[in-house]
Amino acid sequence: MIRRFGSILGTVTPRGLQIYEAVECDGEVIAAVRDLVPQLSSSASAPPPEQVAELCDAEATVLLLARLDGAIVGMLVLVLFRLPTGMRAWIEDVVVDGSVRGVGVGEALTREALQRATSAGSVTVDLTSRPSREAAIRLYERVGFERRETGVYRWRPGADGGA
Repeated sequence: MIRRFGSILGTVTPRGLQIYEAVECDGEVIAAVRDLVPQLSSSASAPPPEQVAELCDAEATVLLLARLDGAIVGMLVLVLFRLPTGMRAWIEDVVVDGSVRGVGVGEALTREALQRATSAGSVTVDLTSRPSREAAIRLYERVGFERRETGVYRWRPGADGGA
């Protein structure tokens, strides 16, 4: 089942672009995610089908897809979670197929995610982006994201520290 959303918050996008939530991961969605994920970075590998299905089923995640000319050409994962300080949101794994970059797909996905986070009552929406992703950074700043002075720390299983 697919929930379609017509509003893209005034974004100028290619004619026929559709942004929608994948609420069930059928074969087409699984194949698209598996094709798009390696385009995130050279170290990213395609997730197994069961992992993509878990993404669609999880209550805290919203898998937004972009369809253009019949093909899924982009994705974004919106993560919504409640903290003592209020509802929060993260945008993760934004990727647009290389064949259609620069035509507004990423912006349409991002604006839809921001609309959904706002509708869910989120007081903030955060994301991270590597400095080398200059076009993505320009997009995020254009839609209102501000760079924060913060440190991002990552822990991995097996890391030293006694955990």
